[in-house]
Amino acid sequence: MNITEYMTQVGQQARTASRAMARADSATRNRTLLLIAEAVRRDAAVLRAANQLDLDAARAAGMAEAMLDRLALSDKAIDTMVEGLRQIAALSDPIGEISNMKFRPSGIQVGQMRVPLGVIGIIYEARPNVTVDAAGLCIKSGNATILRGGSEAINCNRALARIVAEGLAGAGLPANGVQVVDTTDRAAVGALITMPEYVDVIVPRGGKGLIARLMEEATVPMIKHLDGICHVYIDAKADLTKALPVAFNAKCHRYGTCNTMETLLVARAIAPAVLPQLAELYAAQQVELRADDEAYAILAGYPHLAHASEEDWRTEYLAPVLAVKVVDGIDAAIEHINTYSSRHTDAIITEDYSDALRFLREVDSASVMVNASTRFADGFEYGLGAEIGISNDKLHARGPVGLEGLTSLKYVVFGHGEVRA
Repeated sequence: MNITEYMTQVGQQARTASRAMARADSATRNRTLLLIAEAVRRDAAVLRAANQLDLDAARAAGMAEAMLDRLALSDKAIDTMVEGLRQIAALSDPIGEISNMKFRPSGIQVGQMRVPLGVIGIIYEARPNVTVDAAGLCIKSGNATILRGGSEAINCNRALARIVAEGLAGAGLPANGVQVVDTTDRAAVGALITMPEYVDVIVPRGGKGLIARLMEEATVPMIKHLDGICHVYIDAKADLTKALPVAFNAKCHRYGTCNTMETLLVARAIAPAVLPQLAELYAAQQVELRADDEAYAILAGYPHLAHASEEDWRTEYLAPVLAVKVVDGIDAAIEHINTYSSRHTDAIITEDYSDALRFLREVDSASVMVNASTRFADGFEYGLGAEIGISNDKLHARGPVGLEGLTSLKYVVFGHGEVRA
């Protein structure tokens, strides 16, 4: 069987399974999630062994440390997967919910019902925890899903696929309700994104190159974000006891994630006080600072300092590199962010209520924060149980995509024999 035939079979199986997934009641779907969680906990050693095979191969291939960090399935990551599944099971079920019911002058009653999207294709790189997070959210929301993980995580994803299939079967749902594409051939991606007859929406989770390719080739609608150029703006009225730990955490907590700060903006009035203190914190992590002229003068003597170029304001580093700019104040900060941001996540540190509200209203991003690290832009942290991805689009879903983002609304009408005059 060639790739086209294989992917067509996967698509047909998903479309058939989607009908059973949509029919399943909430108790069945929740039971599936809990069975998967139990199996993940039970087979933790098996998963770690499979993950180690992937890590060894990735190191041998010269994968960067930041990407190895994303690939690694630690004990904490396994615990988070289990807790995420349990949280998803505990969430209220959106499927079948009827809202906005209104009587019309004709006598009919019109409302909206929340329903599954159908078949969701998810394409992701490196991170094996996405396999369980995505499967869990799709199961809870009554969707079938096709998961195409990165070749780097093939061994771990196969092990997780067996666990998910076991949970589905244990609850009486079709094993094809969640399918992991069992090939590393990149042609499988091309097939998946051009099967609108079988796939209703694609969610790509990966690097800029992957998203750019899909934007060019896909004939299936997508929920996506291209990159994460996230900002923290330290306002003139910031409390430094908040500004320092937030700006450090936003950059140094993890380098290889889309919600990591890539550009630091500092108000001119506070820059001489805050930048040297932050430089000490960043120096301990050997973070390279690429500074505009004003910040460069303040930071003179910092061991990892370079002049920023125009390209630095547009770059998602995913590495210990940070662009730094001194701005006049909130007007200049908002202008810079709305010019260079990828519309993902941006934060302000301030004690000025008016500035905070202006920032929330005027910064055109999917997540906008006050006095908090951009690293919180995450479905788990937002109480969604897990996320299937983050969208910086404005249509259908925006920000971390949880259960509601995997559903749609259809109109429902209740009548009593009315006919239109």
